[in-house]
Amino acid sequence: MTFKAQLLHFAVILLTVLAGPRIAAAEPLQLVGLGDSLMAGYQLPQEDALPAQLQRQLVAKGHDVVIANAGVSGDTTSGGLSRVDWSVPEGTDGVILELGANDALRGIPPEQTEKNLDQIITRLKERNIPILLVGMLAPPNMGDDYGQRFNAIYPRLAEKYGLPLYPFVLDGVITDRSLLLDDGMHPNTKGLETMAQRMLPLAETWVADIKGQQN
Repeated sequence: MTFKAQLLHFAVILLTVLAGPRIAAAEPLQLVGLGDSLMAGYQLPQEDALPAQLQRQLVAKGHDVVIANAGVSGDTTSGGLSRVDWSVPEGTDGVILELGANDALRGIPPEQTEKNLDQIITRLKERNIPILLVGMLAPPNMGDDYGQRFNAIYPRLAEKYGLPLYPFVLDGVITDRSLLLDDGMHPNTKGLETMAQRMLPLAETWVADIKGQQN
């Protein structure tokens, strides 16, 4: 092998070695939105659902992420617990956990809702998957006692496990009729965009924390 050939061979090897980490670093974060109809995008195209909306806004801010939609309309925390293992595949870098609205609508005891969420969080933490917890507030018609017990679930779990908490998924949306579908409960496309915008600052911090843990 001539000197020039040896030099070229060495250069190719060097470039391959140097490119390896860059290729690995270029892999987007694989996130999963685990939730109910508010995550699934009830009656809307998938590109309008909350995971897609939040993904676009994070990417626009320079974050390389993909958010899979594991929302199931009508799902309760019990349903989420029963499917968490297969809804969150191997290789998932983080989970946005949004469940509990249907528990409140059905009057499920808040203690059971908290137990289910606690078990979901425990399973994810056993897999070393970071969690962004998204809270819900009980409907006023459930009464003060129920509301106080239910509304305390998310701050308590966030504190217990040291999780970032977005306190109320429908913040800024549920009181604006123009951001809701005709049923007056589910957000329309503009409502989901608003939800993603409001969630964005916390989601950015969470994503940065995940990247920091991986480096």
